[in-house]
Amino acid sequence: MKYLVRDKVLAIGDDYWIEDEEGRHAFLVDGKALRVRDTLELKDPDGRILITLREKMLSFRDAMTLERWGPLPAVAGGERRLAVIRRKRLSLLRNHYRVTLADGTELDVSGRILDREFKVEYEGELLALISRRWYRIRDTYAVDVIREDADAALQIAVAVCVIRMAEKEREDG
Repeated sequence: MKYLVRDKVLAIGDDYWIEDEEGRHAFLVDGKALRVRDTLELKDPDGRILITLREKMLSFRDAMTLERWGPLPAVAGGERRLAVIRRKRLSLLRNHYRVTLADGTELDVSGRILDREFKVEYEGELLALISRRWYRIRDTYAVDVIREDADAALQIAVAVCVIRMAEKEREDG
């Protein structure tokens, strides 16, 4: 299933709908302004928070955390850690990120992040492909969730985070 994402989604304080390939609202990205650290919320069409994306503060290396909302035991506010995303430092690829899920599972993200041409893999198996080539609309890319059993919200959250991290790294020099 492909999801259409516009880069506007990366602006803190802005809200934006992510649409499925049929043009239906699939997820709402809610940018939380006036916070000490960058925070975005990925919501379902009914407004329920699915995943919170946060810049990790005071981290030795730049990182973002993904927190899932739900009925399982959680920390204050109903959230529980889903994953931490960091740039893979000891890689021959400049644009290579590691997603460490709460259960220890690791996903690899590699490709041309700033060009919106990259992939998310688990042990060499393709989970999602992120690409601009499917759309001619300016500042638009698709997140194509390849595996039917893959968590679409997680794949979209990972794509948004690594793009945000790569752009921040580019700005910092």
